[in-house]
Amino acid sequence: MSLHYAQIRRYDVANGEGIRTSVFVTGCTLHCVDCFNVLYQDPHYGTEWSEETTARVIGYLRDPNVAGLTLLGGEPMQSPGLVPVVEEIRRSLPEGKTIWVYSGYTYEQIVADPERRRLLELCDILVDGRFVARLKDLRLRFRGSSNQRIIAIRPSLAAGTPILYDPA
Repeated sequence: MSLHYAQIRRYDVANGEGIRTSVFVTGCTLHCVDCFNVLYQDPHYGTEWSEETTARVIGYLRDPNVAGLTLLGGEPMQSPGLVPVVEEIRRSLPEGKTIWVYSGYTYEQIVADPERRRLLELCDILVDGRFVARLKDLRLRFRGSSNQRIIAIRPSLAAGTPILYDPA
Protein backbone atom coordinates (compact mmCIF):
# COMPACT_ATOMS: atom_id res chain seq x y z
CA MET A 1 0.00 0.00 0.00
CA SER A 2 1.36 3.38 -0.93
CA LEU A 3 1.72 6.34 1.39
CA HIS A 4 -0.45 9.39 0.73
CA TYR A 5 -0.43 12.82 2.31
CA ALA A 6 -3.01 15.58 2.37
CA GLN A 7 -0.68 18.49 2.99
CA ILE A 8 2.81 19.50 3.96
CA ARG A 9 3.23 22.72 5.89
CA ARG A 10 6.73 24.10 5.46
CA TYR A 11 6.26 26.37 8.48
CA ASP A 12 3.85 25.33 11.23
CA VAL A 13 3.71 26.74 14.76
CA ALA A 14 0.65 24.86 16.06
CA ASN A 15 1.88 21.26 16.12
CA GLY A 16 4.93 21.09 18.34
CA GLU A 17 7.62 23.33 19.74
CA GLY A 18 9.05 26.07 17.57
CA ILE A 19 8.57 26.45 13.85
CA ARG A 20 8.11 22.99 12.38
CA THR A 21 7.56 21.29 9.07
CA SER A 22 4.36 19.26 9.36
CA VAL A 23 3.28 16.31 7.24
CA PHE A 24 -0.39 15.31 7.33
CA VAL A 25 -0.59 11.67 6.18
CA THR A 26 -3.90 10.18 5.14
CA GLY A 27 -5.64 7.06 6.34
CA CYS A 28 -7.32 6.53 9.70
CA THR A 29 -9.84 3.97 10.91
CA LEU A 30 -10.28 5.40 14.42
CA HIS A 31 -13.08 7.80 13.37
CA CYS A 32 -12.91 10.00 16.45
CA VAL A 33 -16.09 11.98 17.07
CA ASP A 34 -15.62 15.57 15.84
CA CYS A 35 -12.41 14.70 13.99
CA PHE A 36 -11.10 17.91 12.43
CA ASN A 37 -9.56 16.09 9.46
CA VAL A 38 -12.38 13.80 8.29
CA LEU A 39 -11.21 13.88 4.66
CA TYR A 40 -7.83 12.59 5.80
CA GLN A 41 -9.37 9.34 7.05
CA ASP A 42 -9.36 8.02 3.46
CA PRO A 43 -5.95 6.37 2.86
CA HIS A 44 -6.11 7.28 -0.86
CA TYR A 45 -6.95 10.94 -0.30
CA GLY A 46 -4.33 13.49 -1.27
CA THR A 47 -1.07 13.01 -3.11
CA GLU A 48 1.01 9.87 -3.32
CA TRP A 49 4.36 10.15 -1.54
CA SER A 50 7.44 10.08 -3.77
CA GLU A 51 11.22 10.33 -3.49
CA GLU A 52 10.84 13.98 -4.52
CA THR A 53 8.49 14.52 -1.58
CA THR A 54 11.08 13.11 0.81
CA ALA A 55 13.76 15.37 -0.69
CA ARG A 56 11.49 18.41 -0.38
CA VAL A 57 10.78 17.69 3.32
CA ILE A 58 14.48 17.17 4.02
CA GLY A 59 15.17 20.49 2.31
CA TYR A 60 12.60 22.22 4.51
CA LEU A 61 14.21 20.70 7.61
CA ARG A 62 17.61 22.15 6.66
CA ASP A 63 16.20 25.64 7.22
CA PRO A 64 17.85 26.88 10.44
CA ASN A 65 14.51 28.42 11.50
CA VAL A 66 12.77 25.03 11.50
CA ALA A 67 12.96 23.10 14.81
CA GLY A 68 11.97 19.76 13.34
CA LEU A 69 9.31 17.58 11.76
CA THR A 70 5.78 16.83 12.95
CA LEU A 71 3.79 13.83 11.68
CA LEU A 72 0.02 13.86 11.98
CA GLY A 73 -2.98 13.13 9.86
CA GLY A 74 -4.97 10.99 9.39
CA GLU A 75 -3.17 8.51 11.60
CA PRO A 76 0.59 8.10 11.20
CA MET A 77 0.49 4.81 13.12
CA GLN A 78 -1.73 3.37 10.36
CA SER A 79 0.62 4.38 7.52
CA PRO A 80 2.80 1.35 6.76
CA GLY A 81 4.81 3.23 4.11
CA LEU A 82 5.79 5.91 6.62
CA VAL A 83 8.56 4.00 8.45
CA PRO A 84 11.06 3.91 5.53
CA VAL A 85 10.36 7.58 4.77
CA VAL A 86 10.97 8.61 8.38
CA GLU A 87 14.11 6.45 8.49
CA GLU A 88 15.49 8.39 5.52
CA ILE A 89 14.45 11.73 7.00
CA ARG A 90 15.98 10.79 10.38
CA ARG A 91 19.32 9.97 8.68
CA SER A 92 19.31 13.43 7.06
CA LEU A 93 17.86 15.35 10.00
CA PRO A 94 20.20 18.15 11.09
CA GLU A 95 21.52 17.81 14.64
CA GLY A 96 19.26 19.19 17.36
CA LYS A 97 16.05 18.86 15.34
CA THR A 98 13.24 16.68 16.65
CA ILE A 99 10.42 14.57 15.25
CA TRP A 100 7.00 14.85 16.88
CA VAL A 101 4.21 12.39 16.07
CA TYR A 102 0.50 12.74 16.87
CA SER A 103 -1.57 9.58 17.27
CA GLY A 104 -5.05 8.63 18.38
CA TYR A 105 -3.50 5.51 19.88
CA THR A 106 -2.11 5.65 23.39
CA TYR A 107 1.57 5.11 24.10
CA GLU A 108 0.70 1.73 25.67
CA GLN A 109 -1.17 0.61 22.52
CA ILE A 110 1.68 1.73 20.28
CA VAL A 111 4.49 -0.03 22.16
CA ALA A 112 2.43 -3.25 22.24
CA ASP A 113 2.29 -3.33 18.41
CA PRO A 114 5.64 -4.06 16.69
CA GLU A 115 4.82 -2.10 13.50
CA ARG A 116 3.62 0.99 15.35
CA ARG A 117 6.53 0.77 17.75
CA ARG A 118 8.97 0.90 14.79
CA LEU A 119 7.63 4.34 13.87
CA LEU A 120 7.55 5.47 17.50
CA GLU A 121 11.24 4.59 17.95
CA LEU A 122 12.14 6.96 15.09
CA CYS A 123 10.46 9.91 16.82
CA ASP A 124 11.27 12.04 19.85
CA ILE A 125 7.90 13.26 21.15
CA LEU A 126 4.48 11.58 21.04
CA VAL A 127 1.15 13.33 21.52
CA ASP A 128 -1.11 10.38 22.22
CA GLY A 129 -4.79 9.57 22.63
CA ARG A 130 -7.96 10.20 20.74
CA PHE A 131 -9.48 13.63 20.60
CA VAL A 132 -12.45 13.69 23.01
CA ALA A 133 -14.83 16.59 22.33
CA ARG A 134 -16.15 16.84 25.90
CA LEU A 135 -12.54 17.20 27.13
CA LYS A 136 -11.65 19.89 24.60
CA ASP A 137 -9.60 22.68 26.17
CA LEU A 138 -8.28 25.54 24.04
CA ARG A 139 -5.77 26.45 26.75
CA LEU A 140 -3.79 23.25 26.23
CA ARG A 141 -0.56 23.54 24.27
CA PHE A 142 -0.20 21.12 21.37
CA ARG A 143 -3.25 19.06 22.35
CA GLY A 144 -6.94 19.23 21.59
CA SER A 145 -8.36 17.52 24.66
CA SER A 146 -7.17 17.00 28.23
CA ASN A 147 -6.91 13.19 27.95
CA GLN A 148 -4.07 13.55 25.47
CA ARG A 149 -0.50 13.38 26.74
CA ILE A 150 2.80 14.75 25.48
CA ILE A 151 5.35 11.99 26.00
CA ALA A 152 9.15 11.99 25.75
CA ILE A 153 9.68 8.82 23.74
CA ARG A 154 13.28 7.79 24.43
CA PRO A 155 13.10 8.21 28.23
CA SER A 156 9.75 6.40 28.22
CA LEU A 157 11.10 3.44 26.26
CA ALA A 158 14.12 3.24 28.59
CA ALA A 159 11.92 3.39 31.72
CA GLY A 160 9.22 1.06 30.35
CA THR A 161 6.52 3.59 31.25
CA PRO A 162 5.31 6.87 29.75
CA ILE A 163 7.29 9.92 30.87
CA LEU A 164 5.49 13.16 30.22
CA TYR A 165 7.21 15.97 28.39
CA ASP A 166 6.52 19.54 29.43
CA PRO A 167 7.11 21.96 26.56
CA ALA A 168 8.82 25.14 27.69
